[in-house]
Amino acid sequence: MKRLEKVADLLSQGLALIGSIGLMAMLVHISIDVISRNIFDLPVPATNEVVSRYYMVLIVFLPLAWVERQRTMITVEVMEMVLGPLGRRLSDAAVGLLATVIYASLGWVTWTVALKNMEIGTFVDVLGRQLPVWPSYFLPTAGFFLAALMTALRVILLLKGPSEDQGSSPESAHP
Repeated sequence: MKRLEKVADLLSQGLALIGSIGLMAMLVHISIDVISRNIFDLPVPATNEVVSRYYMVLIVFLPLAWVERQRTMITVEVMEMVLGPLGRRLSDAAVGLLATVIYASLGWVTWTVALKNMEIGTFVDVLGRQLPVWPSYFLPTAGFFLAALMTALRVILLLKGPSEDQGSSPESAHP
């Protein structure tokens, strides 16, 4: 189980790193566009399309698994105070199971949309040229399915119960 947790940590950190690189690439791309447009009166073609169809989608959806693994998603703990440790663990497992089902459902729906867009070769027209955007439809799918895996792993760990060497895992950070 520790090996699976380590793989999950590395995967989620890798996806967060890719999202960070996407954020930096977007920053550079937009900065070059602004400088080029204002100094040389020559905007970088397709900046709006690339930013909205690739960078933003990458930044939003790929790090979902990392957010779930770190347990930094927004939570509401209305009943937590009245539950004991076992009740909290079962409540967290139920929420994790629900999140897994929702993420997997969203992953399935976005998968079918991505396949349709790939099949028809979705593109946007930029100055008379076709910029393919169908690959960006797979980014939400990857983000949702990987987030579902992270929440499923959390449910398994919660139902398994605390172990002696679980002190440094993200699950033990939750009171």
